[in-house]
Amino acid sequence: MIKMIALDLDNTLLNSAKEISVENVSTLQKLHKNGISVVLCTGRPINAVWPYVKQLGLTDENDYTITFNGGMVIRNHDQNILNQKGLSLDDFSLIHQYASDNDLPLDILDFEKVYELTDLVKSSYKEVLNSPLEFVQKDFSKLEDKPYSKAIMSEQVVTLNNARANFPAIINDHYKIVRSQPKIMEFLPLNMSKAYGLNILLKHLGMDFSNLMAFGDAENDYEMIEAAKMGVAMGNASDEIKAIATEITIDHDNDGVAFFLKSIF
Repeated sequence: MIKMIALDLDNTLLNSAKEISVENVSTLQKLHKNGISVVLCTGRPINAVWPYVKQLGLTDENDYTITFNGGMVIRNHDQNILNQKGLSLDDFSLIHQYASDNDLPLDILDFEKVYELTDLVKSSYKEVLNSPLEFVQKDFSKLEDKPYSKAIMSEQVVTLNNARANFPAIINDHYKIVRSQPKIMEFLPLNMSKAYGLNILLKHLGMDFSNLMAFGDAENDYEMIEAAKMGVAMGNASDEIKAIATEITIDHDNDGVAFFLKSIF
């Protein structure tokens, strides 16, 4: 029995204007009112998605959000952290050196803000993401030694494709590398995924993956789509995601989430 709906944001729940449509809001609010858990699953921190949380009314005691692609599970109403997993500053040395040697940009995120590395070529992450995150310009050598969530490489699609194809084994073995958008590549802790965070939350709420329906479109949604009882690929999803999904709905600009939910509930 489906008791939880997990939703990627960009190009899934959000349309091309980065908005949740009236139809999607109405449908999700009705299901939430009827006792279905609605969980946003994103690579961003909670403050960057809070307007969407409020818009959907996901502020009850047992409402949670999966942030940082599974790295943090946070309760919405008081922002109490159920689980957090990240990387140390030293963990980024490998990818920072590679970016420096190959004229590539890099941004490093803690669990609140983004650090644009000024000792590397300029990143396009701020413009591509188009989200109300705090960006701070800083040299890598000046970063504080504390926990961080991930690193981001934001560049043209071809540039990222070439970089990924040429990463040495030591890079591939050190990070979980995923594309969250065509122009955004993320470097996460090994074995990190949205499914990792969802597993923790499901157990906390007395559920398991047999109770989960998940919607997504991109590589960083792979594990949760694969693990869910009902993994739903958007009509605009990558072929890789469609291949593992149990269902395929219409695209994000035509209320694909609401369209599918209405057919099930």
